Amino acid sequence: MIVTTPRLVLRPFTHMDRAPFHELNTHPLVVESLGQSPTLPQRDHLVDVITDEMESEDFGLWAVEVPGGPSFVGMVGLHRVPRTLPVAPAVEVAWRLHPDCWGHGYASEAALASLRHGFDVVGLDEIVALTTTRNARSQAVMVRIGMCRDVAGDFDHPSLPEGSPLRRHVLYRIQPSQLPPTVAA
Repeated sequence: MIVTTPRLVLRPFTHMDRAPFHELNTHPLVVESLGQSPTLPQRDHLVDVITDEMESEDFGLWAVEVPGGPSFVGMVGLHRVPRTLPVAPAVEVAWRLHPDCWGHGYASEAALASLRHGFDVVGLDEIVALTTTRNARSQAVMVRIGMCRDVAGDFDHPSLPEGSPLRRHVLYRIQPSQLPPTVAA
């Protein structure tokens, strides 16, 4: 399944995406929000999980490419949150783009396309987004695409150790009626 936007192509991951995906996940500015870089086996496992979810659901995390530009600039899409999170069961809109592509509106454009897919094609009633309290850039995207903060839903991520500056997470939600008609870059 491929989704297109005015400037982007959201497509399933391929074997060719593994190396740039690893580069993305080891970039120091990305690691600031992840806490650590995945190993190559962890990267391969994550790509396999992404591919499996795309095959078993009507949605997933897509590789993002810029036509006429880079064939892989990151990932954006929908996925089911792990059962260990307090917000589960839920479907999350998520994104991770290479820092070279920050500030161009790509995350907002692709995330909005993902939301529309989730509501219009899959028929979801609500989609959530979550990130660390320190990730102001992602929170700005959440607001830009029409999501509302659920302060009562903020939580400590159970897979991160106590005392970690990344442990506290914010929760945003959106329902179909809240989608903005367009998103400004």
